[in-house]
Amino acid sequence: MLTGKRIILGVTGGIAAYKAAYLLRSFQKQGAEVRVTMTPAATKFVGVETFSALSRHTVATEVFTDNKEDDSWTKHIHWGEWADLFVIAPCTANTLAKLVTGQSDNMLTSTALAARCPVLICPTMDGEMYEHSTVQENLKKAGDLGYYLLEPDRGYLASGLEAQGRLPEDESILKKAAEIIQTHQIEGPLTGKKVVVTAGPTREFLDPVRFLSNPSSGKMGLAMADAARALGAEVELFLGPALLEVPDRIRTKRFASAEDLFELVKNSKDADIFIMAAAVSDYKPALFSETKIKKNQETTDIRFVKTPDTLQWLGDHKKPHQILIGFAMETNDVIENASNKLVKKNADFICANQLSDSNTGFGSDTNAITLLGKNGLQKAFSGAKSEIASDILNTIFPKG
Repeated sequence: MLTGKRIILGVTGGIAAYKAAYLLRSFQKQGAEVRVTMTPAATKFVGVETFSALSRHTVATEVFTDNKEDDSWTKHIHWGEWADLFVIAPCTANTLAKLVTGQSDNMLTSTALAARCPVLICPTMDGEMYEHSTVQENLKKAGDLGYYLLEPDRGYLASGLEAQGRLPEDESILKKAAEIIQTHQIEGPLTGKKVVVTAGPTREFLDPVRFLSNPSSGKMGLAMADAARALGAEVELFLGPALLEVPDRIRTKRFASAEDLFELVKNSKDADIFIMAAAVSDYKPALFSETKIKKNQETTDIRFVKTPDTLQWLGDHKKPHQILIGFAMETNDVIENASNKLVKKNADFICANQLSDSNTGFGSDTNAITLLGKNGLQKAFSGAKSEIASDILNTIFPKG
């Protein structure tokens, strides 16, 4: 249940903070991607560098920093949207009190308030503190507010006493985390399916400063990725060099050329569904100049060769359970050309749209698409790209 899941690990200022490093590794061994946020007090027990090295991500500690290039003051928003689960382990009595009263005076508590995912609190402290009536009252409030709680273990504590207050073993936390994620997993017709979406343009370079490309913004592909995720799919977006801000909730890999995209898709050939919305160049320059081509003659000839046809390759290698959805941008004879493409590429569906005006096609927030299926389906959609994407996938994968 943790493979591919995104977990924020919150570490607060208790002696058990050192155990969080082992917990992070346990999450990673189960296939999860982990980011860490720490309270300032936690850094007194374990250095930020330890968690940064283990997680391979910057550790979020302060809402505001002196680094002007750091976007940390909005990080709690982006991370709160990115995660499938927020685990606070260990959670001190102080942080618990802040959580139940809605305080946000550090990055950890700010992220907890901004989180769109479930939050698991692992209270860890001295036994007398844990049994204190105020702490018990706060634990009850936390439960009433929707936080998940994992009771601490009983055992030998840092104070030298035997009592309840120890951070549970990693196995217990992982088991609870998996249960929570399963409970909150989006259920839909694509639940359990891996979906690859391609989006944006390609660039085919003539020399180090010039390339052939197209005006694709990637907006339609991103809308398809978001719509697939809303239906429960595990989505991976392959995005070309487009100036497009992708929400953290969408796992993304970048490509530049048609060859780059071809390699990414081949490495994901076992996906269940492919949505090929990228605007891929059909040709590239036969020769690449290592130095800038100088303007020293009136005319020049450029010879082109074909780029890899990723959609054709997928159609030729398609497995019985796989579904292939292609896109066709046309300037004329839209339905006829798209229908031919549907057959030739061995696709299951083609989304055909015509480059007609500023309200459709490249760069626009709206579009007009006709969905063609090898089963004879022909259905037109128009409106915002986000709405069209949802309508297309709900047509192909109806609920129930």
